[in-house]
Amino acid sequence: MSPAAPDTDPAAAPVRLSAATLPGLPAGVARPTYDRAGVTPGIVHLGIGAFHRAHQAVAIDDLLAADPAWGIIGASLRSADTAAALGPQDGLYALAVRQDETTDLRVIGSILGVLVAPEDPERLLAALTDPRVRIVTLTVTEKGYCHDPATGRLDEAHPDVVADLVPGAVPRSAIGYLVEALARRRDAGTPPFAVVPCDNLPSNGATVRRIVTRFAELRDPGLGAWVAAEVAFPSTMVDRIVPATTDADRALVQSRLGVADAWPVMTEPFSQWVIEDNFPGGRPRFEDAGATMVADVAPFERMKLRMLNGSHSTLAYLGYLAGHETVADVMADASFAGFIAALMTDEIMPTLTVPGADLPAYRDALIARFRNRGLKHRTWQIAMDGSQKLPQRLLGTIADRRAAGLPFDRLALGVAAWMRYAAGTDETGAAIDVRDPLRPRFAEVAAEAGGDPARLAAGFLGLAEVFGALGSDAVFRSTVTAALNDLVAEGAAARVAQLSARQG
Repeated sequence: MSPAAPDTDPAAAPVRLSAATLPGLPAGVARPTYDRAGVTPGIVHLGIGAFHRAHQAVAIDDLLAADPAWGIIGASLRSADTAAALGPQDGLYALAVRQDETTDLRVIGSILGVLVAPEDPERLLAALTDPRVRIVTLTVTEKGYCHDPATGRLDEAHPDVVADLVPGAVPRSAIGYLVEALARRRDAGTPPFAVVPCDNLPSNGATVRRIVTRFAELRDPGLGAWVAAEVAFPSTMVDRIVPATTDADRALVQSRLGVADAWPVMTEPFSQWVIEDNFPGGRPRFEDAGATMVADVAPFERMKLRMLNGSHSTLAYLGYLAGHETVADVMADASFAGFIAALMTDEIMPTLTVPGADLPAYRDALIARFRNRGLKHRTWQIAMDGSQKLPQRLLGTIADRRAAGLPFDRLALGVAAWMRYAAGTDETGAAIDVRDPLRPRFAEVAAEAGGDPARLAAGFLGLAEVFGALGSDAVFRSTVTAALNDLVAEGAAARVAQLSARQG
């Protein structure tokens, strides 16, 4: 949710959080323990949304007292909303950590400024080419990488890619900005920065390496070779639930701070960051902020994508169809709670091998997090961009179970629920505000199906960019089609109740 428009009457506007008002905050509000005037930029972050401000920016805030050379310059690639909110606040904002009825506040100071790429692209490129900047992190969502989710490769026909490859073009995409900045650093003899994706992509470092290298190669084969040889792309796994901020949240934060914060971020106590330790140009001591530095992120990433994100998406689609507004509402229903536990135990966990991880304990922690009443995490918010998320969150698990000859009834119901949701009409006949890059295609599929579940399933399964080779698997097709037929006939709540018991 965007911040409310500023009051047109300056005399009526509340006093804002800022460097000037920071010393006067109530004693119970945590705040930076370092001198922000001595912090210098070491990181540029592309896609400065709520998740980054509740996750990576908090970890960096923990480290700046010991090493002030890692301040963050944030950049929005599309909207000016975050810059408009944080600019008058000197980059400061409140982090509200909620557990049921308890809310703890902390002011974060690690963001030194927020740039808006379309307004001043050269200013962003100047930040990216600053020799002090040795890391570029990204949270641009799955669709922001201009790739084909089914193959993990650059979508060379993507309009932003086509535009960014025109010689002399001003970049539009995150990939375009990265490659233009790397080209300038190479030409200036400046060492490259490490590119650190923090989005839910499979093998995100390797995937982004492939995308960026291919883009650079299309632009200039020599540049492509240099990127392949010189640029590090550490993989990461990130985890923290960050609901959209509401006006009620802003009012609560203002009542506790005594000053207004245009865009605080709301989150949970849990936070996890697993990082591949591959930073040739140096890095902060992420481990001192609780991050886990590893040689191979893949097992942790797979665990999180399948157990947390896969079950999150499943409960979001089914919960929305059943009339539940938030995740906590869904998990307050015993049938849904049992269904999600059984989904993880019986269908997801057997596909995972994670050295040193206690999968049952991780499952129980996830269920406890989903039950947190303090987080108003809307099922509609989680349901966004499903075409980009399904391949990583659900389809990979199904493919592994198919290869092993194992059933996947609950996972199939999750896929069917996405189809029912994406078709744009809920169980009461009301329209759903579907937010997805493929929404026009969804509407065509739904119109052609004419209300027939089998035809609806066939239309969605024909979306190769979502389902890839799995879409032509006969067992997968028949299982999902049957699940969708049952879902339409009986409703989400009834189907969940029937599949909520664990099978062992």
